[in-house]
Amino acid sequence: MDQNYSAQDIVRCYLCDTPVPEHYCDTCYTSLCTVCAEEHLSDKFKDHKVVPFRQRRSSPNYPKCPKHTKKRCELHCEQCDVPICTRCLSTRKHKEHKIIDIVANFQRKKEIIQTELLELEKSIYPKYQETASTIPVRKADLHEHSKKFTTDLIQRGEDLHREVDAIIEKLKSESDENEANCLAFLNDQEKEINRGVSEIARRILDLKKLSKSNDVCLVAGCTSQIAELSRPPPNLNVSIPHFSCQEINTAQLSELFGSLSLLPMTVDEPDNNTASQGAESSPPSRLFLDQPEFIRAINTRFELLYSVTCLSDDKIWTRGNNNIMKLHNHKKELLESIKTKSENKPWDLAVTKTGDLLYTDPWDSSVNRVTNKEIQPLIRFRGWIPRNLCSTSSGDLLVVVNSDDNEETKVVRFSGSTKIQNIQFNDKGQALFAPQSYSKYICENRNMDICVADYLGRAVVVVNQAGRHRFTYTGSSFPSTESFIPVGIATDSQSRILAADCMNHRIHVIENDGRFLRYIDNCDLFIPLGLCVDTKDNLLVAERDSGKVKIIQYYI
Repeated sequence: MDQNYSAQDIVRCYLCDTPVPEHYCDTCYTSLCTVCAEEHLSDKFKDHKVVPFRQRRSSPNYPKCPKHTKKRCELHCEQCDVPICTRCLSTRKHKEHKIIDIVANFQRKKEIIQTELLELEKSIYPKYQETASTIPVRKADLHEHSKKFTTDLIQRGEDLHREVDAIIEKLKSESDENEANCLAFLNDQEKEINRGVSEIARRILDLKKLSKSNDVCLVAGCTSQIAELSRPPPNLNVSIPHFSCQEINTAQLSELFGSLSLLPMTVDEPDNNTASQGAESSPPSRLFLDQPEFIRAINTRFELLYSVTCLSDDKIWTRGNNNIMKLHNHKKELLESIKTKSENKPWDLAVTKTGDLLYTDPWDSSVNRVTNKEIQPLIRFRGWIPRNLCSTSSGDLLVVVNSDDNEETKVVRFSGSTKIQNIQFNDKGQALFAPQSYSKYICENRNMDICVADYLGRAVVVVNQAGRHRFTYTGSSFPSTESFIPVGIATDSQSRILAADCMNHRIHVIENDGRFLRYIDNCDLFIPLGLCVDTKDNLLVAERDSGKVKIIQYYI
């Protein structure tokens, strides 16, 4: 709360105490009436930013230059990673360094903070909470089983009387000692997990404060702790003891009495990649065919064919070089043709979980939904042009957009028509995607990763659900003189990624950690563009010049 007033006070001018002042100085954090605002601005020893009271604290708080105290830092040196003023710019230290506007750096840092906050809140923190909540249950279970084991020992002792008393006491002692060791182990792990929970909670609070702060220095000085905090909590394995016994034989009493199964105490360190794994259970593993097999081709009658998307296992939507979108079945029959509302050529297609068709129209900056042949605008953009898109398993929509000046590209997640996430930079503040308006086909993997085929960047860029960069694939490591030029992209039931290398007339099959697995290059493919995979893991390839969709089987 502002120190100058509380919820019960009338806001007053800082200088003359006039109630309900009309202005506010974002530099000095003071309320001012109109008369005092003019006097305040006459102070030439300070760069005051006086704004209407309702717009208070909306301007970035430019820091003072430590070297030129009368100047404010309005620029940022990327090499030195420090704010600088216009006089610093002319010094030898920053000569030939990349200089950007400090507000642009401020906004970029805000994006990184929001990404880290989202990953901590939605993924890492819940996992730590879940693991922490299981430890009291494990301790209670351990205690119950230890009590049962003790009861079994006593009962066995009553059956054997004096001959087994010594053995009973020995094993009881071992059981108690083992329980104590396990309890101590779980207590230590509980403290460690709770420490992690506290650190993450504290970091979340700090990031929330930073995300609302206009203090450029404070935000620019924020360094990511995601590397230290993102490792998933350990899985705790404590086996349950079992008491085994045989028929009593006095001569072999010690051997036949039984033994105590000691409780192994281990901590399984999970793979860091498990943070990106989705909640769906993994399907059975599938083996590749030695040679992929061509099944059939569907002639769409487009002069040039660009995209294909599955409505079902026997129906596909396609788009080509005109304003018509076509629905075919696998019997090669044309079932439906729909013209875009604006009569512009659609840029890309997607199908929602409910079976509605979506398409982007970059010429009027819109994403449109087709339901029962009725077309309605779903999203309209200002300052950004929608290109490629996909519908996610959660029902969200991912849209690749580039700025009007073609200088920036990002992925935007929508829930309905509400924007809920921007994906544009990595943890170092560098752009994830090449600029310009070239195609960047996009899809969601089964493990919730987001995969983008960056044509101009000559790479497949993969980020996790929170937008954190996982890897960039730039082609196989096999010796080759040809450049990797990805266009279409799809994923299958094994979470493998398929990318259309259009000018080399083949498909790259990539593991979900970025490893190259194989090519699909034996089905007479020619300039493959759009891709999709049906629920049976059949690959559908849109060939540009032939206007045909080829269906290929590549798993046994």
